[in-house]
Amino acid sequence: MTRPAGAGGPDDAGGSDGPDGPDRAEGPLGLPDGPDRPDDPDTAEDLIAFTEERAPEEPVERRARAGRGRRALLLLVGGGSAVLVAAGLIGALALFGPLMAPDDFDGKGSVPVVVEIVPGASAGQIADVLVRAEVVASARSFVNAVEERGKSGSLRPGRYLLRKRMAASSALDLLLAPQSKIRRRVTVPEGLRAVETVARLAQGSGLAAAELAAVIAKPDELALPSYAKGAVEGFLFPATYDIEPSTTPRDLLRSTVRRFKRAAAHLNLEAGAAAQRLTPREVVVIASIVQAEGGRDSDYPKIARVIYNRLASRAKLEMDSTVMYGLGKHGIVASLAEIKRDTPYNTYMHPGLPPGPISNPGEAALRAALRPATGDWYWFVTIDPERRITKFTDRESEFVKFREELNKRLGQH
Repeated sequence: MTRPAGAGGPDDAGGSDGPDGPDRAEGPLGLPDGPDRPDDPDTAEDLIAFTEERAPEEPVERRARAGRGRRALLLLVGGGSAVLVAAGLIGALALFGPLMAPDDFDGKGSVPVVVEIVPGASAGQIADVLVRAEVVASARSFVNAVEERGKSGSLRPGRYLLRKRMAASSALDLLLAPQSKIRRRVTVPEGLRAVETVARLAQGSGLAAAELAAVIAKPDELALPSYAKGAVEGFLFPATYDIEPSTTPRDLLRSTVRRFKRAAAHLNLEAGAAAQRLTPREVVVIASIVQAEGGRDSDYPKIARVIYNRLASRAKLEMDSTVMYGLGKHGIVASLAEIKRDTPYNTYMHPGLPPGPISNPGEAALRAALRPATGDWYWFVTIDPERRITKFTDRESEFVKFREELNKRLGQH
């Protein structure tokens, strides 16, 4: 905030559960055809008794051996409302094959989902991961698909882009397809400026920094919100992004803007800005200052309140972070010489908010800008930047004391 309260510099985050699976198909229920079928049994007990009274002319010992060979299968459904009798284990398995098949989805799935296979995972362990991610309906269906194709040795560790509610065979197809494997992942921390975000994306994705910068130079291609006014600063959302083999620089940068829009929708940014009598862009500007100045998430709403209080009193914001941004520099303290340099972002010289965001804020900073804490604070000083300790006050004498404490810590006497 007021010199040397600034604490600039960056620090650094998506599906929804699918619907229940389809009804399970069940095989037909019936009685074996042939002369042994009872004419008109009245109850389930009659059917069971009938099977026990077959071949009365045979000796008891022979009937016992034959019984062990056949092993009649009795299936009671609905508390005895239906009974299935099958004489012979092979015949029973053939009849009940459809009932014993594992659950499986149909088709190629719907919602994209990223699944990670760790080194050394067996087909069964991979199947469990797929079930938890709602990719396949059952572990058995996937294991069966692997065994039928003899592909257990072809599954490789890595991160894969699959879809929820896939047939097990379709899921296996994608796990075996090179284009499904996510090659890289890059995390963009909160508070980076646009040029730093481009550098971080280039480093983590393997895409050329020059190509990413060329896309930034054409903001109309990024589907920015209308209130961004064609500027990318503030709207390249800090989060973790998966880089697929087919990802282009334009795809990647559009995904950062799309992620900002998701956060804005989640926070109801436009309505919240109207409630504060601000434009959505002004809220993003405040959030960017909060992000640059703040040390801890818990301090963000208080920093936002200081900004609101100063705007309400028509005082200058006097934020070192904006001064340093205008000069293309970083640092927690602007020198007297830097404060005297006139740029549109010098809030020691110019009243009100700077002309645009000074960083790309995360969701916590955006939330704080929409919902500032309640208080009369007018100054704040980050007295211990290393431990991110910030003190707030509504008295100038205390502010001077905090500033001296910071100067002493920094060795500035």
